[in-house]
Amino acid sequence: MKTLKTMFVSLAVFVFTAQAMALQTPPKAPERTQGDGPYERLILRGGTMITGEGAPPQGPVDIVIEDDRITQIVSVGNPGVPIIESRRPKAGDNDKEMDVSGHYILPGFVDMHAHIGGSAEGIPAEYVMKLWLGHGITTIREPGSFNGFDWVQWHQQQASENAIAAPRIVPYVGFGQGWEEPIYGAEQAREWVRYIKQQGAEGIKFFGASRKVMEAALDEANKQGLGTMMHHAQLNVMSMNALDSARLGLTSMEHWYGLPEALFEDKRIQDYPANYNYNNEQHRFEEAGRLWKQAAEPGSDKWNAVRDELIQLDFTINPTLTIYEASRDLMRERQAIWHDEYTLPRLWEFFEPSRYAHGSYWFDWTTDNEIAWKKNYQTWMRFLKDYHANGGRITLGSDAGYIYKIYGFGYIREMELLREAGLNALEVIHAATLAGAEALGLDDEIGSIALGKKADMVIVKENPLANFKVLYGTGHFKLDDNNQPMRTDGVKYTIKDGIVYDSQQLLQDVKNIVVEEKASRQ
Repeated sequence: MKTLKTMFVSLAVFVFTAQAMALQTPPKAPERTQGDGPYERLILRGGTMITGEGAPPQGPVDIVIEDDRITQIVSVGNPGVPIIESRRPKAGDNDKEMDVSGHYILPGFVDMHAHIGGSAEGIPAEYVMKLWLGHGITTIREPGSFNGFDWVQWHQQQASENAIAAPRIVPYVGFGQGWEEPIYGAEQAREWVRYIKQQGAEGIKFFGASRKVMEAALDEANKQGLGTMMHHAQLNVMSMNALDSARLGLTSMEHWYGLPEALFEDKRIQDYPANYNYNNEQHRFEEAGRLWKQAAEPGSDKWNAVRDELIQLDFTINPTLTIYEASRDLMRERQAIWHDEYTLPRLWEFFEPSRYAHGSYWFDWTTDNEIAWKKNYQTWMRFLKDYHANGGRITLGSDAGYIYKIYGFGYIREMELLREAGLNALEVIHAATLAGAEALGLDDEIGSIALGKKADMVIVKENPLANFKVLYGTGHFKLDDNNQPMRTDGVKYTIKDGIVYDSQQLLQDVKNIVVEEKASRQ
């Protein structure tokens, strides 16, 4: 029997993957001591509801939750006038009531690219998961299980039983992980896919492999009902770009690698300088920032043909714009206000320039590098806007734990970046909720506020459609009614599986973890 203690790393898998597997397994999340419920019957009173299904806000409404299911959604009046008491669902002696009048209620957020710790050594699972819950993230897709599939699967099980304070976890396994021999043949690929299905994986993360291996693995994954995602690494992208893999059955892609290559008109291989070396990460990211300008022009026949075929194939794009934002403005990301209280010292050290750590490519990052990336974003965002406007599925992911991005905070920033790309605020909320649930095949259970669905919700005092900044754990900086600077509180409550978490307490726990680590280093 092959075990998940070893990992085959194909030529296309990043150096950081092997590095992450070699590090000490991080501390597991502790037993849950926070969160109340699920209640036999919980009534949320008087909130304004944003369903996640594209409907505009509606309120005041009362929402009745029985155990972990939404059983009633009742409009109880109109804004600015007293509640119509006769419409309100009656409360029994043992019912729990929460007055959320003046607050907004959204579906729980889905992070489609959420590493439990990433590659920095020893990041506690508690730190990561409480940051996610504290920002309203109730479901995550774990891409790759690079801390070890057994470790991730343990957290998945504990989260499903609500024994730990954690989002719902959908575990994907890095292609080849747990196999004792290199996978270079079609039958080997099929055998591995069947094996990880038996082990309990729900999907596969690819970086690239030979065409015959990819074709067999994708075909078998679809037969086994496994989800698939791919980072089209430059080492294999010429033989298989995003359109090639989608045609073979890939269901979703992360980042944007592989899309510009599918849009090449006058070449098959990206233009690289003669001194380029993929193992030099500054080379790698410098040239990645010059890739979209080599693609077909927006609106051209080639552009439209690729866009339309991907949409026809029901292909999901999870762009993770947030993770590369330091490439276009390094100072902004290094000086983000949450670093002081929320960034672990060991994570900060991992972010700092290093020729060994993945994503720490600031060896000599220049103004011209940032300008190239700004232009890169403009075309990338234009494709995303065009794809979404024509019916393509866009989802939200953060890939936090790298490149100065912190869990939870990076996810909210992704919302802002999709607004920058041209999606309106309701479209962004749909991408963050129902679209993610659809991509995971969970839309019958989660992703929107609807009768019969599970009680996954986010409650915030301010209107997020007017300003996504109110969702940050550090809140929104503004003047109060007395002309004094202040910060809003961020998410007030996160409800997952009918359990009500005080988001501010979760975030305070994270701050305490950071304080303790700083004190231990003095």
